[in-house]
Formats: sequence, C-alpha cells, structure tokens
Amino acid sequence: MAFVKACALSELEDDTPKRVELEGTPVSVVRTEGEVFAINDICSHANVSLSEGEVEDCMIECWLHGSSFDLRTGKPSGLPATRPVPVYPVKIQGDDVLVSVTQET
Repeated sequence: MAFVKACALSELEDDTPKRVELEGTPVSVVRTEGEVFAINDICSHANVSLSEGEVEDCMIECWLHGSSFDLRTGKPSGLPATRPVPVYPVKIQGDDVLVSVTQET
C-alpha cells in the first residue's frame, strides 16, 4: 500500500469533512470521536460530494437525499443509498495525515 499525504492533522476540525484529491480519487477526510477516517467523497446513490454533508456518530450524511455512510466501513445506514462507498487506510505521522487509495494486488 502506498500512503500519500492528504492534509495536516492540525487542518482538521472535529466532525467537519475535508475534501482532498489523492491520485485522482476524491476523498473526504474526517476527524471524529478521536480518530481520523478517509472515505470516498462521492455518494454511491446520487454522485454528489459527501464532504458537504454533516458528521455525527461516526457517520457522514449525504446532503442531497440524506443517506448516511459509516466512516469505518462505508456501508449506508438506509435508503436511498444501497451500495457502500470505499474507505481507505489512514496513518498519522507527526502532523501528517497519510491515506492509501491504492488497492493491493
């Protein structure tokens, strides 16, 4: 797995998604409940940015239709979304948030 810098940890506000693009992949980086998560930034239902939604209880909500996705697994909590979105491994090194969007083969 290749990790790349997504942002500085000090740039993240609790429960406020930050949109970044890593190797051509839109990613939402979120600090919540004392952890940092990285999830694909595109809703699997409506093709809109999840970073524009709200975060609560380790879930990110799509602002357009209200589907929420678990930041740990990418699984939707209910309709209208039925498909999960990818989640990515995160490492913290000093003040750097590193994310891997590559798949192991």
